[in-house]
Amino acid sequence: MDKQKKGVRLENISKIYKDPKTGKDFYAVRETSLDIEPGTFVTLLGPSGCGKTTTLRMIAGFESPDKGEIYLGEEAINSLTPNKRDTAMVFQSYALLPHYNVFDNVAYGLQIRKVPKDEIRERVMNILKLVEMEGMESRMTNQLSGGQQQRVALARALVIEPGVLLFDEPLSNLDAKLRVTMRTEIRKIQQKVGITAIYVTHDQSEAMSISDKIIIMNKGEIEQMGSPREIYYHPASRFVADFIGEANFLKAEVLEENGEKATIRVAGNTIEVNNFAKAKTGDEATLVIRPEGATLAETGVLEGHVTLSTFMGSYQYYQVMVGDMEIQITDYNPVNRRIYEVGEKAYLDFDPKGVYIL
Repeated sequence: MDKQKKGVRLENISKIYKDPKTGKDFYAVRETSLDIEPGTFVTLLGPSGCGKTTTLRMIAGFESPDKGEIYLGEEAINSLTPNKRDTAMVFQSYALLPHYNVFDNVAYGLQIRKVPKDEIRERVMNILKLVEMEGMESRMTNQLSGGQQQRVALARALVIEPGVLLFDEPLSNLDAKLRVTMRTEIRKIQQKVGITAIYVTHDQSEAMSISDKIIIMNKGEIEQMGSPREIYYHPASRFVADFIGEANFLKAEVLEENGEKATIRVAGNTIEVNNFAKAKTGDEATLVIRPEGATLAETGVLEGHVTLSTFMGSYQYYQVMVGDMEIQITDYNPVNRRIYEVGEKAYLDFDPKGVYIL
């Protein structure tokens, strides 16, 4: 399937809907451009109503953009119907045919395309082996578990050998443990086949675990696109920092900046941190500390008082007041550490590399 790999390019795409309550137009997607490289696994991530599903449906052809152009490889596809596009969709509801067995569900797309019977059988059996459903081809879909149904839906999409595979929150109907298993399987299969995949979810951990690139969307626009590590450690905005994982935000004043570093005052104390935001001397700024990026110690720069101390097994969870600001701390592997109790004074200890100005 390597020869089928195609990239996806969106150029200034907008989609406008009418609000049924107010009658006013609003942008579901606004002036969005992105370039997805062939063979990569890209996830559209964001809260409900951010435009991620609308973007996916426009790529699939189920919605038409009001402005802009969509390209699959070098081909402009705005005017093509879904069945004419070199894409396949794996739906949230699986959308399996209940009166067909597993084999016929997977073969359905090939039969419509008038593929010879012998070739259909070979391709279906190969793809069922790939998704670990070999030997279940005669089962009816209502005899399958949720995870098995999802594998059949994936096989049906893959068997037509599309250039791009689209996923619309495919795991949301599964229980938590099975979701983790299936997302790992989807990623393994995508890497083995080498297909371009675009995946929609609102689950941060799902996006972080399977993606080459994550696209964070908010109110119809792209806030940031990058690798999971880039998104987590170098968020481009407060929205991204707050949406991906947990984050503490502290008010700070920039006393002096020098390229990538800055000396700041926070809660009456002076420290040096990374200056990703390129803040200037005299600026009011926001200091970002991830909860796992700080621990409590007997001495340090930022003095605080513990207001919550909870043992969570693999970590001790604290809430600490530093001045008028509440800081969350997840202190991992606390077995050999001193545990601070509510009311105690403690200092925040952190690696300056994990603290930065936004």
